[in-house]
Amino acid sequence: MATAAGNPRVLLRRLRDIMAERTSAQERLDRIVTLIAGNMVAEVCSIYLVRAGGELELFATEGLNKSAVHKTRLKKGEGLVGDIAAHARPLNLSDAQSHPKFAYKPETGEEIYQSLMGVPILRDGLALGVIVVQNKTHRLYEEEEVEAAQTIAMVLAEMIASGDLISPNELEETGIRRDRPWRFRGAAIAEGVAIGEVILHAPRVKVERLIAEDPDVERARLDTAVKQLRSQIDTLVDHEDMELLGDTKEVMEAYRMFANDSGWLARLREAIGTGLTAEAAVERVQSETRARLMRATDPYLRERAHDLDDLANRLLRHLAGLTEDGLHANLPESAILVARAMGPADLLDYDRTRLKAVALEEGSPTSHVAIVARALGIPLIGRIDGLLDQADAGNLAVVDGERGEIHLRPTPEIVSAYSAKLTLIAQREQEFAQYKDAPAVTTDGRTITLLLNAGLAIDLPHLDETGAAGIGLFRTELPFMITQRLMGLSRQTELYARVLDEAKGRPVTFRTLDLGGDKQLPYMHFDPEENPALGWRAIRVSLDRPHLMRWQLRAMVAAAAGRELSVMFPMIAEVEEFVQARALLQKEVERAERFGHAMPTRVRAGTMLEVPSLGWSLTPLLDRVDFISLGTNDLMQFFFASDRGNPRLGERYDALSPAFLRFIKQVIDACNAASKPFTVCGEMAGRPLEALALIALGAVNLSMQPHAVGPVKMAIRTARVSQLRNFLLPRLDSPGHTLREDLRIFAEEQGIRLL
Repeated sequence: MATAAGNPRVLLRRLRDIMAERTSAQERLDRIVTLIAGNMVAEVCSIYLVRAGGELELFATEGLNKSAVHKTRLKKGEGLVGDIAAHARPLNLSDAQSHPKFAYKPETGEEIYQSLMGVPILRDGLALGVIVVQNKTHRLYEEEEVEAAQTIAMVLAEMIASGDLISPNELEETGIRRDRPWRFRGAAIAEGVAIGEVILHAPRVKVERLIAEDPDVERARLDTAVKQLRSQIDTLVDHEDMELLGDTKEVMEAYRMFANDSGWLARLREAIGTGLTAEAAVERVQSETRARLMRATDPYLRERAHDLDDLANRLLRHLAGLTEDGLHANLPESAILVARAMGPADLLDYDRTRLKAVALEEGSPTSHVAIVARALGIPLIGRIDGLLDQADAGNLAVVDGERGEIHLRPTPEIVSAYSAKLTLIAQREQEFAQYKDAPAVTTDGRTITLLLNAGLAIDLPHLDETGAAGIGLFRTELPFMITQRLMGLSRQTELYARVLDEAKGRPVTFRTLDLGGDKQLPYMHFDPEENPALGWRAIRVSLDRPHLMRWQLRAMVAAAAGRELSVMFPMIAEVEEFVQARALLQKEVERAERFGHAMPTRVRAGTMLEVPSLGWSLTPLLDRVDFISLGTNDLMQFFFASDRGNPRLGERYDALSPAFLRFIKQVIDACNAASKPFTVCGEMAGRPLEALALIALGAVNLSMQPHAVGPVKMAIRTARVSQLRNFLLPRLDSPGHTLREDLRIFAEEQGIRLL
């Protein structure tokens, strides 16, 4: 076996020659086991491959009984071969038969062999099979011999993945071949439908050249690429204007630690020493590392596998001479972006005229990228486990942001069905556009004011496009979340002034910073919390850090010079919090007056009602506020004690629950009695059926995403408030789970347009 260990490149070249022969795949595999046995001075060399159902089948052997080929099978975890496949790690035993995992298969005739060394055949961290060598004598194989076997296994993995030995259908079941149509169901995050071509946010570099001609050249290429990688990561982490490409600073610090790990570089150089190119060495080391980490029980270690995948892919791009700037260039006309996770700044880097949808392995409705996607009107689905294992760049894909589904490589029937749906959506949008300037008035004369939820400069053109009456909620935290340092006073003032300018006299309500919980800033520290939605966030942060809110309020007062200013405070849980927040606003108004600055014509202060406790403090609250806005997103999760980010609970509770509607009606009635304006600005307001329920309860101001204005206006213009109230109000005492289906049937019977 010294031959293999001393000159593995000779073995690789002979292996390459065999694989290039124009013979059947089985004949090539038979020649390969003979070659390995001869070069490794082994009396046995066998190759087992994973079949459908996960069993390992003996596919070729030199030394065991030939009659056992395609007959001997082992389950994963069964015997030594099954153990190697199950744990994706090598075994090196001088006395294999004494090992507790040894499983005797009499048809193979292996009882005369004592020593055994086996390595998994890995691809993308998945075990495709096992290579085994055996000898009659008791001996431990040298480390160099194990390395040589692992290198051979990597080359064989490409042969197996080609589908010549095992059918593509079987390979699909292992997750290796990606030819057939696949349907994934995840979480619907941003509504919409799209058909397009898959692009990968961090596309994996395909390694074409596996076997090196000159290892010294490959080591030099590796050293250069590692140096470039380290320099790039240092720049990303340390530069004051760094763009983190969606990764948090902590993740980038982890990248820097991994990139400077001497053990990682040593393993890469050792792999090159076995005859691999630099790219193949990176892929082999990463595949082995990923297989080990993904089988760890510690979730932290499993998450590190993703970090190391990203790091290895960055290194492969450097080896291939690809720049990060080129990742966003040359998008197809209709692009479906697929990624593990993204930040909001990443999404804004793409050409929004070509980007039609986003699909993520992670992601939640409250994530930063979800907020931006909804603002852009881009369909987005998340929580699609295993998506990156199946999606390849260039695949045709259909994204259904309403059902939370993605169809990869869809059948013609699926494409046809969704093409028809897209045509229908386009027709509806044309119809909605005809009513852009028409008032939202019910058939019995009730006028409903439709407003927009916004938070970025890119939202502002939607005011004119939709014919909305103003901005009912401007989320001021969004601009903070997509920048890498705190916005100064002048920049904030410029932003708020621009919003008011674009509104052209239409009302705008600014919500002060709603930070914490799921809304983290890269430049602001938040301690980990067991229940972040109930933790240090929103008004609690602002009152504990009054300087931050005073600067924001100072900018708003300056921006609103000569215009009305409406300020709304988030997550008020008790009246005293509102009193303190309004006092800070008053101090900034008085400061501006004292310095002789141009003043707003009027300053209004209101509160979000999203914490149920405030609903039982309405009497003292209404004496102190100028308006109230109902934030149904947080209110629902607090009302039902249900984490809206938990997939098991996402659809458990309904906004059209009689209990929830009763609560809303009590708030509306109290506001009307006190003559205080009331607006609903959560997602509930932007759904036609829910909007009808709110109108029946007495709401006349609804604020929503731009895409929802047309459908909601159409429903309003075909409804009668009197009929809605007569139907809904008597049912508010129902003990049932929801009134959704009853209300839907009623609306259809009354001829109300629900899309």
